[in-house]
Amino acid sequence: MNQDQKNNTLSSSLFSSKSYDLSGEIIIPGDKSISHRCVILSSLAIGKSKITGLLNSSDVNCTINSMKSLGSRIDLNSKDECFISGIGIGSLKQPDTSLDFGNSGTAARLILGLVSTYPIETYLTGDESLSQRPMRRVTEPLTDFGASFKLKDSEFLPIVVKGAEYPIPITHEMQVSSAQVKSAIMFAGLNTPGITTIIEKEKTRDHTETLFKYYGYEINIEEKDGKNFISFEGQKNLNPVKIKVPGDPSSAAYPVVAGLICKNSNIKIKSVLLNPTRDGIYKCLDEMGANILYSNKKNEAGEITYDLEVSSSVLNPIDVPANRAPSMIDDYPILAVAASMANGTSIFRGLSELKVKESDRLSGIYNFLSKNGVDASIEGDNLIINGSTKGPKGGSLIETNLDHRIAMSSIILGMVSDKPIKIDDTETIKTSFPNFIKLMKKLGAKLSV
Repeated sequence: MNQDQKNNTLSSSLFSSKSYDLSGEIIIPGDKSISHRCVILSSLAIGKSKITGLLNSSDVNCTINSMKSLGSRIDLNSKDECFISGIGIGSLKQPDTSLDFGNSGTAARLILGLVSTYPIETYLTGDESLSQRPMRRVTEPLTDFGASFKLKDSEFLPIVVKGAEYPIPITHEMQVSSAQVKSAIMFAGLNTPGITTIIEKEKTRDHTETLFKYYGYEINIEEKDGKNFISFEGQKNLNPVKIKVPGDPSSAAYPVVAGLICKNSNIKIKSVLLNPTRDGIYKCLDEMGANILYSNKKNEAGEITYDLEVSSSVLNPIDVPANRAPSMIDDYPILAVAASMANGTSIFRGLSELKVKESDRLSGIYNFLSKNGVDASIEGDNLIINGSTKGPKGGSLIETNLDHRIAMSSIILGMVSDKPIKIDDTETIKTSFPNFIKLMKKLGAKLSV
């Protein structure tokens, strides 16, 4: 870490202290996964799209800047409205500069797929953290379309992509349960003549499929022999849309858990997306005995949303099966905080995928728990947490390692700890939830610099 990075870390550190009586009504920022995909699909539509509720974060800005470099016209106004003049499938231009994806693995992997079936050469970079995340799981299936890739150490960013001049449609059976890999293949298939087919052994988040339909693109989805088959013909047209991005369920999970574990709390969160491929953490919390009332069901962007009313709860331990991981892969850090306050032993199974997130997130969860007196251990790919309603001791310094979810989860843990927890870097939270600290303070959280 250089001196500038050290100074920035010092300036963005924060203390989280025991908090009570959380109350109020908040609106969660737009879903990050949907925001990325709306920017890409609107850029490929023929005509002008209007997006409201788009997540204004550093991650999504990486996608916006990349699509601008590839030829799209994107305007954001002060009313949080985004207007995109699409250029049509097949019309991406050669970018004049490299595409910098910062810390956004989603943006990098989706755009990797998109550019791989265009006769252009694209240079992709990212920050130190992103440059340690595996990319071959994406590039390997994309080579079957006819693209070629030069990766650092055959695995990592920076990557030079030479897109296929004459892309070939593929049938690909997923080897990892990853919506990012699936979506990269789908975006590659948009500019490929013929039928692209993807076969999933385990269904992953399906926002790309839903949005294809919302933008008027014909897609066929069916289950056969216990597998999920997704197929569509490339080089058709996407329609421009008016679309409202629903609230991010992963972001909502932080104030939800805070409301459950902080004493004498009652909070309401408006318009939260609860897609069956994303609601694993809410199933877990319900099974733990959480007081969460789901109301005001709506349809937004082809997705179902609910208002959530959350109140303080006595939580039971939980055994989370490995097959639930695809529906909550981003949410284990905050679920671990909830489990630390449950009276008994919780087991989270099959967490190998956490080792290749923004950081080694499995180790990151263990570290922020154990440093603050929570009895936790890792056995293979399983995380064991021996919780207690007394709450953790706290008092430690948490190094986030540029992982926004470790940072936010540590803040929530500090709100039930005997001693304040110091988080070394809150700047990374802007990746997914720019107003997180402001909203938590609004609810009554005791956070200070």
